[in-house]
Amino acid sequence: MSEATEITLVDIDEKPTRATVPALAEDSPASMMLAALGKGADLDKIEKMLDLQERWERRQAEKAFNEAMAAFKGEAVEIVKRKLVDFQTSKGRTTYKHAELSDVIEAAAPALSKHGFSWSWQTKQGNGFMEVSCILKHRLGHSETCTLTGPYDDSGGKNAIQAIISTKTYLERHTLKAICGLAEKGEDDDGAGGAREALVDVWTAKAKDAKTYEETNRLFREGGDAFNKAKDVQGYQQFATAIQGRRNELRKKEAGNA
Repeated sequence: MSEATEITLVDIDEKPTRATVPALAEDSPASMMLAALGKGADLDKIEKMLDLQERWERRQAEKAFNEAMAAFKGEAVEIVKRKLVDFQTSKGRTTYKHAELSDVIEAAAPALSKHGFSWSWQTKQGNGFMEVSCILKHRLGHSETCTLTGPYDDSGGKNAIQAIISTKTYLERHTLKAICGLAEKGEDDDGAGGAREALVDVWTAKAKDAKTYEETNRLFREGGDAFNKAKDVQGYQQFATAIQGRRNELRKKEAGNA
């Protein structure tokens, strides 16, 4: 005869749990729709309420975007011009500074992420032009777009691929700045970047126009005093390079006439 099996019943205090469902706002269309369902509303009315709910969510997302953007504008985002461009063309010498795309992203990314923003780019090409759109999206779903178009940048002896990449990077940089309402500033210049760049332009132009070696000496002293007063070490270095270049040209000219 088989032995009887004893079954022991144990009380379980823990109750099954389920994921917490976020509470609906009392004035939201979803809450009204649930109330209507409880009262036996027909399908047509429910569909209208669903459409109303979608529009309401879009408005809430846009409101959240605007509030987050206002908070982002309060951040101290500083984009510094670090890249020096200096090249010679048939029209003369071109010298200026600008921020690279990586500088813009490095400056803006922490504040954008802090306030729930992400960004991406979309590109189109055709007929020698490129169109770049920067899409700035908030975590609740609302997004806005800024689009710029430009020709392929073949300056400085770039090949076809380099020209496309240069334009793409340029437009990505400027669309991100534009949609975020940001601007570049000169490196450690307290807002005087434009004045210092003008100072460099004036004195390098004088150096290139010097007619004699003695004139370059005079300009070197006067220009050195001007850059010293402006506390612009980098500008002085550019000016000194221009002076030395002109001296070399004058020496070669004198040697050829000897």
